[in-house]
Amino acid sequence: MILYTLQCSKDHQFEQWFDNSGDYDSKKADGALVCPECGDTQVAKAIMAPRVAKSAPAPAPACPSGPPGGGCGGCAFAGQH
Repeated sequence: MILYTLQCSKDHQFEQWFDNSGDYDSKKADGALVCPECGDTQVAKAIMAPRVAKSAPAPAPACPSGPPGGGCGGCAFAGQH
């Protein structure tokens, strides 16, 4: 299954699932793609941004020259932890 964002000639955007890219092509050729907002059948794929999962931020580096929990004043990591 593949999810495409589609857009009609009146600039309405909507999403629709297809079995594969060939399924989209055949439905487009048959005129079977219809805008749910206005009923327009002049529908094409819209430009889509990829969906990328956000990762958790990396923990701050430990101060190599000070006691655990911070407290180092002049190291390269001062103010970062």
